[in-house]
Amino acid sequence: MKTNEKKKILIVEDEKNIAELLAVNLMLAGYAYEVAYDGEDGLNKALGGEFDLILLDIMLPKMNGFEVCTRIRRRLSTPIIMVTAREEEKDKILGLDTGADDYVTKPYSFNELLARIKSNIRRSAGELIAAAPEEEENHTLSVRGLVIDTARYAVELNGEPIELTKKEYDLLCFLVSNLGRPYSREELLEQVWGYEGFYGDIRTVDVTVSRLRAKIEADTSRPEYLFNKRGVGYYIK
Repeated sequence: MKTNEKKKILIVEDEKNIAELLAVNLMLAGYAYEVAYDGEDGLNKALGGEFDLILLDIMLPKMNGFEVCTRIRRRLSTPIIMVTAREEEKDKILGLDTGADDYVTKPYSFNELLARIKSNIRRSAGELIAAAPEEEENHTLSVRGLVIDTARYAVELNGEPIELTKKEYDLLCFLVSNLGRPYSREELLEQVWGYEGFYGDIRTVDVTVSRLRAKIEADTSRPEYLFNKRGVGYYIK
């Protein structure tokens, strides 16, 4: 795993004072960085450079963050953290659905953002959720008609492919690897997102679960796979 000095972060932020403050703090934390001040420049730099993580604002000139994220995801799996003042739940859902790995709202503490940056880079570098040992050899996890090919990062339901974001995939693999065991949102933030203490937003778990459930359940009001044990947590049975 590379050291922090070799990690490079792309900041896509149109407010120069915020971008400069982020840049200074990232430099002090040992990261290299590059800045783009509009969506088009951010997209071009993301696709043309080798970055370990992208900090992406939503309200950008020329192209908004949702569109930038969607276009990046067509080509790259680089971790993306959306950093924005927009707190509406629909914006968070849209951000995660377009492929963002996480969502941080302004104002935030840099320590919180740094914890999320470290976690996303670490997991992207290969520290992913491990499959159950007995199933790892054939690279397949399955629950009835739901089949996960961990070698190809592919998921099928009754023979039909399902497109999942990286976090939806990680969450599904983790829960299938631990069938029947409910996990609280805090536990999932730690196990799947890699966050510790208060640095994770538990709403991120709920949004990701909701999106995953919509993709694997025929009727989300009567789930067959992904359940919530009230007061305990989420699980797959």
